[in-house]
Amino acid sequence: MSQFRRLSDSFMASPQISLEDIGAAQKQGVTLIVCNRPDDEDPGQPSSSEVRDAAGDKNIEFVWIPISGGNFSDAQIGEMIDALDSAEGQVLAYCRSGTRSTLLWALAEASKGADPDVLEQQAALAGYDLAPVRPAMEELAQRRK
Repeated sequence: MSQFRRLSDSFMASPQISLEDIGAAQKQGVTLIVCNRPDDEDPGQPSSSEVRDAAGDKNIEFVWIPISGGNFSDAQIGEMIDALDSAEGQVLAYCRSGTRSTLLWALAEASKGADPDVLEQQAALAGYDLAPVRPAMEELAQRRK
């Protein structure tokens, strides 16, 4: 069952999705799914290739940016920026709880110049806390000024 949480007009985060959730995502206008889970993180989770193939069957693009632990590299932030910038509709990103996806989204948006206070409010409304990456968001946003 889908637990998509809207963070912006074009971005949603979710805990682990099932293959059946891809149809629900399509009905909500999702054109890109971003997986932020490493394969085999938990027993029984669908692999990135299974989700990619199921998304492809629904004409939904798929990007795999696996995040382990709470460490976000500049390369991963850049990959998320590229994914967000290339999307032509709604984006759905997922991980175990949706937190890593939300944190990576916030870092990407801050890198593009978004206000960290606004991002923090958007995340809070969706039930996520950006405190773990707030200093990094501030630094990334400052680089754009």
